[in-house]
Amino acid sequence: MAARRVLVDLLGFTGSRGGTETYVRELLPRIAALLPDTRFAALTGRDGTDRVSAFFPGRVQTVSWVGSDPATWALGAVAATDLLARRGRADLVWAPANFGPVFRGVPRVVTVHDAIYDEVPGGLAQRAQRSATSLLMRRSAQTADRVVTVSHAAADSIGRFLGVPASRIAVVHNGSSEPAPVAAPGGILSALALPADRPVVLSVGNRMPHKNFPGLLRALATIAPAERPMTVIVGSKLPDPLADDVVRLGLERDVILPGWVTDDQLEALYQRADLYVCPSLAEGFGLPVVDALRRRVPVLAHDVPVLREVGGDAARYADARDADTFGAAITAALRAPVDDVARADAQRWASRFTWDAAAEATAGVLDRVLAERAR
Repeated sequence: MAARRVLVDLLGFTGSRGGTETYVRELLPRIAALLPDTRFAALTGRDGTDRVSAFFPGRVQTVSWVGSDPATWALGAVAATDLLARRGRADLVWAPANFGPVFRGVPRVVTVHDAIYDEVPGGLAQRAQRSATSLLMRRSAQTADRVVTVSHAAADSIGRFLGVPASRIAVVHNGSSEPAPVAAPGGILSALALPADRPVVLSVGNRMPHKNFPGLLRALATIAPAERPMTVIVGSKLPDPLADDVVRLGLERDVILPGWVTDDQLEALYQRADLYVCPSLAEGFGLPVVDALRRRVPVLAHDVPVLREVGGDAARYADARDADTFGAAITAALRAPVDDVARADAQRWASRFTWDAAAEATAGVLDRVLAERAR
């Protein structure tokens, strides 16, 4: 029996797109091991070839005219993916980064991580690009054989905003990474000059509007200076877009914006943090919340269904849209830290979200669509 062929659309993979790239790096080697009768091939752009080749369990084909910009990535997904799948006699296309081809062709599974472009459209300057992306996502999801998403909350949004019936959506929770404690966190973080006598709040994420980091800064500004924690917000190229807000709110002595950090630096920050804060207005999954809980770091999150889905009773919640309310919740969490029993319970809760389980469930979806094609 001939091996089944799956073409994976990684045209948008550049090494700098955060959670969606973690998703494919973690899942693909595991899925390939679970489906030994299936051969995987990848399409990527010129900036992704080396990065994809480092983890991908199969042949990697470069589409040289696709760069790191979203426009050529989108054009490649629309114009090249299905064509190259047909030429390569693929039995299935998997698009794991929110969108792929927008017309029916080779059977397709698309992972839609969220419908945030519709939930939180952003300001006027962002809406044109976001509306185009949203249209591509909608067409790709509506023409796919199956849509995989990462939470029940995301599935509800995909049904509501993208018009995909629940019968074609499979919910597969993301996994989280195993803690990898570093031996000397203070040394690794020495460049940040974190004061030993102040509590440390950590928050991680890109600077897209739904992450609501300006809201977090406004909340910090409501806390009396004597009680204000030192806050580290990781996840941006430098100069950080939040820098002007920090100055405007008079938080220069209270907020550190280190840009992107290494894996060891992030682990060290989790070890040093007294509280992890997630002010996001919307998420597909909220992986940093799970990562923090798995490392026994107390969590305060914005009170929305998706963050309650992944944080459960292990996290605290407050309205991050209200600066006074969220600032008071940060202060209350630092004044009354959770004990070791609660931290251990939180770690057990978060440890249920594994990449092995995510890979097994995702492989099952791919396998079922492949079996339907073979009938």
